[in-house]
Amino acid sequence: MRNRILSKSIVLGLNISILLSLIIFTSSPTFAGSYDGEDLALAILQNGSLLVSSSYTDKDPYGTRLSGVFTSLGTLQPTHGNTFALFSTGHVGYVPCTTDEENPGDERGGWFSSKYSNPRDYSELTMTLQVPLLMHYLYYDVQFLSAEWPEYVGTQYNDKLTVTVTSPSKGTSQYLFDVNSGYFVLDSNDISGSGFDIFAQSGNPGNVDIVDTTPRNPGADAGASDLIPIGGEFHPVSPGEQIIVKIKITDIGDNLFDSSAFIDNLRFTGEAKTDITAKKYVTDINGGEVESNDTLKYRIIISNTGSADQNNNPGNEFEDYIPENTTYVPGSASAEFGTISYDSNNNMIAWNGDIPGEISRKLEFKVTINESLPNGLVIPNQGSVFWDSDEDGTNDATELTDDLSVDDLIDQDGDGDTDDDDPTCVTVYYFDYPEFITEDFSDDIPGENATQEYIGVTWFDTCLNDTVEGSFEVAQSYHYSTDQSFKTKLRQSDGLQYWNYSISSLEGDMSWWEIWFACGDASEDYDLYIDLKNIYNQDIAKIRFDYDNSGDIPNEWLLKIFYWDPSTGWNQLKSDFIDGYLRNDWYKLRIEKDGDTNITYTLSRSGPGIVDNATGNHLAAEFSDFSNVIWYSNKNPTVCPMFFWDEHNIGLIYES
Repeated sequence: MRNRILSKSIVLGLNISILLSLIIFTSSPTFAGSYDGEDLALAILQNGSLLVSSSYTDKDPYGTRLSGVFTSLGTLQPTHGNTFALFSTGHVGYVPCTTDEENPGDERGGWFSSKYSNPRDYSELTMTLQVPLLMHYLYYDVQFLSAEWPEYVGTQYNDKLTVTVTSPSKGTSQYLFDVNSGYFVLDSNDISGSGFDIFAQSGNPGNVDIVDTTPRNPGADAGASDLIPIGGEFHPVSPGEQIIVKIKITDIGDNLFDSSAFIDNLRFTGEAKTDITAKKYVTDINGGEVESNDTLKYRIIISNTGSADQNNNPGNEFEDYIPENTTYVPGSASAEFGTISYDSNNNMIAWNGDIPGEISRKLEFKVTINESLPNGLVIPNQGSVFWDSDEDGTNDATELTDDLSVDDLIDQDGDGDTDDDDPTCVTVYYFDYPEFITEDFSDDIPGENATQEYIGVTWFDTCLNDTVEGSFEVAQSYHYSTDQSFKTKLRQSDGLQYWNYSISSLEGDMSWWEIWFACGDASEDYDLYIDLKNIYNQDIAKIRFDYDNSGDIPNEWLLKIFYWDPSTGWNQLKSDFIDGYLRNDWYKLRIEKDGDTNITYTLSRSGPGIVDNATGNHLAAEFSDFSNVIWYSNKNPTVCPMFFWDEHNIGLIYES
């Protein structure tokens, strides 16, 4: 029994449920089901009409759960059409490197083969294909992922993928990728969402450890090859014949820790393909948001997808200028093959070396983000590969690095080609925890709803005004501190209107809420309520505006403001006018948390300042989880009073 059974326990709890849900519902897997493998074959064939027949088998006694058809799975995306096939030694459609047990690849639950039997778990698709006229080679795109890497490289635990092509005229050819001899260039950081993005909690995957899905550098506990086309000298065929293609992935030495193979875009070509692709990945070594003084690690994978070797010709094979607003980390440039250096005169990375057919080269370097950069600054980076397209010994072609995180199924630059070469970009971000946030409606569109952001985070928006008679919208006509305000003119018939808040997105809780408002006298009875609610629809505070007939003039109705106390009911906040009425002017209402049991209400008037202050008991809800303000009236006056609201502020507190 391998100590890996104990060493790679995953304790994910809620996190694994979220991850499983994400993969199940966004990846859209379709399992073989019929056992003839036709859906798998059609998912990977560039031309489905070339399929003569297919069959499928695996070691799952309860179905065909070791393979599936997907539209996406994290970083795994189709290279042609809308689907690809995934073959595994474990249950696909969930996290490929885990099963029902809590350990990566631990299949002691009895889904598949006994760990003491042979053969181990495997999945195999067999296809008979018709070779079109003028076609001489078979190609396909492949990527191998394994939880055996890195600690079991060179052992008997050597999961492998074999693609065998039998041609009546050319004989049998075979492509093999296994854990021991395969060229792993990616680790868990580069294959997020694939199910192989697992990390040793100890930070050292070579030791006894527990793994989870929290990224760590170091600590990656799974790996993958680059995604490259295979064909050419591997699989020669003849035009017009029928060939047999077998795709098989197998557990070798155990049935405990899974591997998977991505297959897509199986096609025929008339001649051996020679091409260079270059992908770039970036990792913030500090973790979290990209901030000033963080260190970025760039990884470049240059792949020769052809069968002909690309030699180390005169001049650089790769150049990459250090991005603006960053500084190269001395000594950080590295390459497993060839020669890499930092050219200080040109502030760039240069690499020289050969790239044999069907081989990838991995390069790395690090930079530090400069200090005091503005929030939201984008740092782009793109390198250039110089290669020999006609095998004359001169690098005549250029290939730009492509950011793998950008969806190549979409035409990004509008040139009609979805295979764009996209720069690798990071955005500098910092979060300055504010003591308060403000919405003054100055940047909203009059007549529409209002929204407000803080450093790109939307924390406030109002519902759209869809009432017939009422108004609930941004206004230009009257304001306090800026050119605009927010206007409310609501009757009972207008129903409930909302101001919505996402305070939690700023990582804080509300400590106080205040707003300036203007109102005037009225000619008939009217009331207006504003209720501050939490996410559970519980009351944090309740305010009532009530027009009262003063008695001096029959048609003169003057405004009073009240707050609700669960012990004493409605209590008036009084202005400095007679009987505490709110006459034509601008007022500020502040509602503030006062310890664990009280709320302080403060009323101010433009000019005199504070005119009243009172303390009441807490309502049903604390100030945390503040969600919205609900506006409504219980009256339907003929002439409805209008209120204007401006300079709205919220105080924030943060957990220590």
